[in-house]
Amino acid sequence: MLYVLYAVCVFFSVCSSEAKVKLPANVVVPAVFAFGDSIVDQGNNNNIGTPIKCNFPPYGKDLMDGTPTGRFSNAKTPPDLLAEELGIKGLVPAYLDPNLRDEDLKTGVSFASGGCGYDPLTASSMELFKLGARRIGLMGIPPIGCLPMQRTLLGGIIARGCVEEHNEAAQLANTKMAVAIDLLSKTLPKSKLVFIDIYDLVTDFIVNHKKYGFEEVKKGCCGSGNIEVGMLCNKYSATCEDDTKYLFWDSFHPTEKGYRVLVDQIIKNNMNKIFKTTV
Repeated sequence: MLYVLYAVCVFFSVCSSEAKVKLPANVVVPAVFAFGDSIVDQGNNNNIGTPIKCNFPPYGKDLMDGTPTGRFSNAKTPPDLLAEELGIKGLVPAYLDPNLRDEDLKTGVSFASGGCGYDPLTASSMELFKLGARRIGLMGIPPIGCLPMQRTLLGGIIARGCVEEHNEAAQLANTKMAVAIDLLSKTLPKSKLVFIDIYDLVTDFIVNHKKYGFEEVKKGCCGSGNIEVGMLCNKYSATCEDDTKYLFWDSFHPTEKGYRVLVDQIIKNNMNKIFKTTV
């Protein structure tokens, strides 16, 4: 079993039998599991009594039939894209999805909750994981939770150059997480844990945005792009004409293209380290 953790407060177990990524013949890993905040919340907050939701337009406008699912973007997010690239399934569901089946759990779900660490009602992702683990006999997987304020500041703070101490706090949290992963690895000798810090990668997206195919990185596609997130990005907000030109969908969260470029770079830069293979 392989566990991959990267610094947007996400925990993954990933694999595939028909992956787009070329994996070694002996690699068999069945699922994608995600922990964290809104970056990887696939719709858990839809069913939690918190105002931190996005199960309304224009969120999800480019996903399936345009029905909002609770993903904080215009379409797919990192769990979906990793599962897709690794040939597992096209969409990773939320654990609290009322239509979730036991079969869905076997190939992965998200236990993440948008606003984790801000709103007390969103801090139960580990309890959700324990319930899910019992359903499929996965209690051997070590629970790793959300680190509040640990987004690597994917949104406007980097893009607009505000408050340097927030950037320093994110970098410090990444350093602490790397140490925690090293300690955890020593207690799980039969597992492989890999820490991938995306802080510098996302910063490079912003500084060298044209190299990655982005035209706008200083504001989001929804509304004015400056403060709109969650309820402030709604059906009354204007949206940009072409979200594929934008790194950010709202003031915090990337577009599907932003996430796709991010996942592509993670795979390109780390698959050899993880699987001892090339992509």
